[in-house]
Amino acid sequence: MRDIFVQQLLELAKLDRRLLLITGDLGFSVFEKFATACPKQFLNVGVAEQNMTGIATGLALEGRVVFTYSIGNFPTLRCLEQIRNDACYHEANVNVVSIGGGFSYGALGFSHHATEDLAILRALPNMTVVAPGDTWEVSEATKALVQKKGVGFLRLDRASMQRDAEVGETFTLGKARIYRDGTDATLIATGSIVEEAWKAAAVLSTQGIECRVVSMHTLKP
Repeated sequence: MRDIFVQQLLELAKLDRRLLLITGDLGFSVFEKFATACPKQFLNVGVAEQNMTGIATGLALEGRVVFTYSIGNFPTLRCLEQIRNDACYHEANVNVVSIGGGFSYGALGFSHHATEDLAILRALPNMTVVAPGDTWEVSEATKALVQKKGVGFLRLDRASMQRDAEVGETFTLGKARIYRDGTDATLIATGSIVEEAWKAAAVLSTQGIECRVVSMHTLKP
């Protein structure tokens, strides 16, 4: 998911000088192409995530579209006051990107577990919350967040389902996607858990139970 996000953001940044990517001292093996291609649109603020959010808001209020990036809880819960007071209440064009949702960084302990972020950020005003379920949704969600006004939260997992869109399919913030139809039950999931729902539907199908699978990529609105 991370690589797809960076690739898509780079393509957009080359065409739109308003776009700015700020990292909290992460992504050294990922952001080189972005930093080389768009050096004036990339900033590493060091291990200072709260400051990162404040800087992002200031730049956004000057006309930029800013993406902040870090892992797990670091760009979200650690920066909750800055996201709430600075970005949300000013409806700034700040998009918070968290890589490693849920227990992705399980071995590193609870400081790296992102298990409350979706619930907490949904409660903030003027906030859009997106958790893509596959690589296509990551790319489309990135484009959608650039185009919309206000604050966004893009929650990425360390792995994702490799799935392309159906012919003619479009991505709309706030509108779920149907992965497969079924007549017996509906399985609704968000983020990388969509793949587990897909696998469960396949197993149930062998038992004569046909489940619809829905990717609820946007949790707010």
